[in-house]
Amino acid sequence: MTQSRIDTRFAELKEEGRPALVTFVMAGDPDYDTSLDILKSLPSAGADVMEIGMPFSDPMADGPAIQLAGQRALKAGQDMHKTLQMVREFRSGDKDTPIVLMGYYNPIYIYGNEQFLADAREAGVDGLIIVDLPPEADEELCVPAIKLGLNFIRLATPTTDDDRLPQVLHNTSGFVYYVSITGITGAAAPNTTKVAAAVNRIKRSTELPVAVGFGVKSVEQAQVIGEVADGVVVGSALVSEIAANLDGNGETACRAVTNLVSELAVGLRSTKLKKSA
Repeated sequence: MTQSRIDTRFAELKEEGRPALVTFVMAGDPDYDTSLDILKSLPSAGADVMEIGMPFSDPMADGPAIQLAGQRALKAGQDMHKTLQMVREFRSGDKDTPIVLMGYYNPIYIYGNEQFLADAREAGVDGLIIVDLPPEADEELCVPAIKLGLNFIRLATPTTDDDRLPQVLHNTSGFVYYVSITGITGAAAPNTTKVAAAVNRIKRSTELPVAVGFGVKSVEQAQVIGEVADGVVVGSALVSEIAANLDGNGETACRAVTNLVSELAVGLRSTKLKKSA
């Protein structure tokens, strides 16, 4: 597999000695045009890698903030075709920022696996995080994605023990996403001591970067986690900014999100990644 945008970006940041800021927003939230404007603004605000949520009606791992974001997007008419079109439009002005589509298998299955992978690759998607496809189902989507040059990024959790970890890491590429809490997104603040131990344990088994998400809401949390992880994922806090600015126009929501991303980026750019224990 040739080097992807994700590989390139993490390699660049490793040279700089700082962690990546990985942002998550839901495609189509609160509407297509505003969502696209937010995506276009994120790299200049400081996002190093962008995760884009694929709206789904039954998001079992998502907390209230992201569930509501998905509902707003679906109500506004967002579907997989529009999500891929959004990536195409973003790519017309940005050829370098890595894009990861994150979500559930059902919308992909309905779209058609082979067609989805081809269209995602053509649109400019770099990687996939499919939270409800375990390693045992690799032949379903993971292996075909890898053959097309897409990174397949797997989730490791606090319950991923040493027996399970090799299966999680098998066929994983781009980076490993460590879920810092047990439960749904944004439900609680991560325990940074436990996160550090978990990240170091994963790093002993892989050379892939490890990004930490689920529950990171403040600059201070991001900085502490950024000292031990190769990337910090912020999602619920960003979609909450959108939710808090629905009464204004799209520019208001976009500005609220980019302001928070800028604060996080400044904080992480002053954070130096410690060597793994």
